[in-house]
Amino acid sequence: MPSFQFTPLAAIQGLGKELQTTFRSGVTRDLKFRKQQLKAMQQLLEENSDILAEAIHGDMRKHRMEAMLEIIPTINECKHLIKNLDRLAKPKSAKAHYAINSMDKLIVRKDPKGVVLVIGAWNYPVYLLLDPVLGAIAAGNCVIIKPSEVSSHTAKVVTELIPKYLDSRFYRVVNGGAQETTALLEEPLDHIFYTGGGTVGKIIMAKAAQQLIPVTLELGGKSPTVVLPDAVNATTASRIAWGKFFNCGQTCVAPDYVLVQKDQVEEFTELVRNAIVKFYGKDAASSDSYSRIVNERQYDRLANMMQGVDPVTVHAVGENNREDLFIAPTVVAPVPAKGHPLMEDELFGPYLPIVPVDDVDHAIDIINMRDHPLALYVFGDNKKQVDKLIDNTRSGGVLVNDVIIHVAEHGISFGGVGPSGMGSYHGDNSFNTFVHERSVMFKPSGMEKVLAARYPPYTDDKVSLIRVLFAGLPAAIHAKFIAIFKFIVTLRRVFSS
Repeated sequence: MPSFQFTPLAAIQGLGKELQTTFRSGVTRDLKFRKQQLKAMQQLLEENSDILAEAIHGDMRKHRMEAMLEIIPTINECKHLIKNLDRLAKPKSAKAHYAINSMDKLIVRKDPKGVVLVIGAWNYPVYLLLDPVLGAIAAGNCVIIKPSEVSSHTAKVVTELIPKYLDSRFYRVVNGGAQETTALLEEPLDHIFYTGGGTVGKIIMAKAAQQLIPVTLELGGKSPTVVLPDAVNATTASRIAWGKFFNCGQTCVAPDYVLVQKDQVEEFTELVRNAIVKFYGKDAASSDSYSRIVNERQYDRLANMMQGVDPVTVHAVGENNREDLFIAPTVVAPVPAKGHPLMEDELFGPYLPIVPVDDVDHAIDIINMRDHPLALYVFGDNKKQVDKLIDNTRSGGVLVNDVIIHVAEHGISFGGVGPSGMGSYHGDNSFNTFVHERSVMFKPSGMEKVLAARYPPYTDDKVSLIRVLFAGLPAAIHAKFIAIFKFIVTLRRVFSS
């Protein structure tokens, strides 16, 4: 564990109020200033990518390849927001619905919310922390940045780097555990963005409710993978194995369990095991491409999950080692949909249960008996069956014929539904999450004689006029006006020919 100090509680208390005052200076509203800060963040990531990758390796033994796959998308988010900020921040014009407002100017402003708290997660300590921070900066907010204390190497580096690149008057890093986070939640905030588990998510939402602070929760759940009969092949097995064992399974959108037609379970199990051996060798502990569990607490949680699992169903590539925080990539098959230790909660580790199903309808039933997951994966080229799975289930997102890579695509939003989260971000949505759409109506000072019909004392004539101004002409009269108009147009054509 590196030398890593939590922020003193005395420094946290009053921070929200301080930044509220700073926000009112108006500096962060300036688009030029926002772009400067986003460019500074891009510079931070590009100039320190090796340092960040080394810190990530220190936390979870991630290979540089896996570390760069969270650093590079964060850089690309910087580029997208810088390039599109003028478009995103531009007020939108709106068209009046009522005749009484037809002469008015209607716009919707994209105003910053104010002071935003972003709480990152330990499993992707750069991407899941800084990506939402970029959206909050682009939207013109002051930001409190809270790295996960679990990934302490990365938190230490981020804490040291951010003040060197960002304006510390508006962007602050706070470190700590439950006590420090609780203190932050007592501060006057305008939005909270949290990535992590559902248990803590509920606590944060409850605390936010006391001050009516809006929240974005990026949580998780048991993301199912359905392999249709035409997709039981080496390509499917390789993609699922890669996504499952990437970062040692510590990914909120990792395939949590696989649903395979029961007469193909044995074949598919062998295909996945072959893919694992191809990736990491016969003993994954000796592979520098395979990460480690983040700490002893998570190791013990995962080890306890395997208690009572029939050893005959376990196909592990290596021997577990608590001292090394190594848990072997493991396929467990067959596994029943109910009553199995691996089918209770989100695994968040390198176990892949394979569940036999009778058909697509059976797979849909199993998915729907659980909370809505963060992701649904479907493998197969039978469009009718793929559409049936998507139409009859609910999830944060869907990816067909691959896993997890949709998270890095900033052209689409990312977020959960129900217990897997609320709100979304990435790309344009990273900006939209942190702004308040503020509607503004500009009404001319003239036309008072018409508008005076709304003033008391009320009369039948005023009621009739207001009805027309708000609701338009009655349908029958409106139809007559249209018919007369069409008749006049027809006459003009006749006489002009």
